[in-house]
Amino acid sequence: MTPQIEAFLEMMAVERDASPHTLSAYARDLADAEAGAGGLMTATREQVEAWYAGLAARGLSPATQSRRRSAVRQFCRFALSEGWRADDPSARLDAPRRGRPLPRVLSRDEVARLLAAVERRDGASALRLRALIELAYASGMRVSELLALRVEAVRRDPTHLIVRGKGGKERLAPLNASARAAVAAWLAARDAAHEPEAPESPWLFPSSSARSGRLTPRRFAQLLDQAAIEAGIDAARVSPHVLRHAFATHLLEGGADLRVVQTLLGHADVGTTQIYTHVTQDALAETVRTRHPLGRRGRA
Repeated sequence: MTPQIEAFLEMMAVERDASPHTLSAYARDLADAEAGAGGLMTATREQVEAWYAGLAARGLSPATQSRRRSAVRQFCRFALSEGWRADDPSARLDAPRRGRPLPRVLSRDEVARLLAAVERRDGASALRLRALIELAYASGMRVSELLALRVEAVRRDPTHLIVRGKGGKERLAPLNASARAAVAAWLAARDAAHEPEAPESPWLFPSSSARSGRLTPRRFAQLLDQAAIEAGIDAARVSPHVLRHAFATHLLEGGADLRVVQTLLGHADVGTTQIYTHVTQDALAETVRTRHPLGRRGRA
């Protein structure tokens, strides 16, 4: 890594509060551009554009191409502002065209079936999984936010939680009665004298086998897969993030304001939230097609 790239990443961390994940991704992207364009401090516009054009030929997804373009463009603008370069060789890089995929969403009935499958189980692990699902579905928290919850945050049975999301921004995450009851049941099991997951842990969902000391996203996803199979739902359609999608979609289907949903999800741009309106519109169109008298085939 060149000193200039190191300085850029330091600026991103300090001034823009970029997450470690973002910094790591940008470091890889810039290293790729550094090698592919022959050095970002000396590369010509043609060399940078040739490197960028080659990303698709290498089989990289539009999302990865877009992120690498963003990393290089931001670095080049930074180099220009620092006086390291007299020009911006990335100025003409166009974002790759891509269709925005609709999020996978569970229906209300499928969420109920998922919870019912967990309720049929016994033991502390079942109570933990129910609390995880209820919290995710009631609040729309990202899986990283959910698994980073501290036990002290729920001790007093709050009606909402203060969640620190991307960029360190805080927002309120609501908890309904069902989620609060599930958390209370899990807390009782977690605090039991013989609970194997270290009652003194600061995490709401501790794990003695994980390096972080708390349940990992991968393990949560595995538990959801098992519950989905028991509920008769395709496991490929279920994940922690799908519960967040269900939260947003079902709110909009119920008539919630788009801006309110944006705030609850912690989206910086309402455009990100608008993708859920397409999902609800598809569902409404299907309802009209199948339920309206003029939409039924074979109408007498």
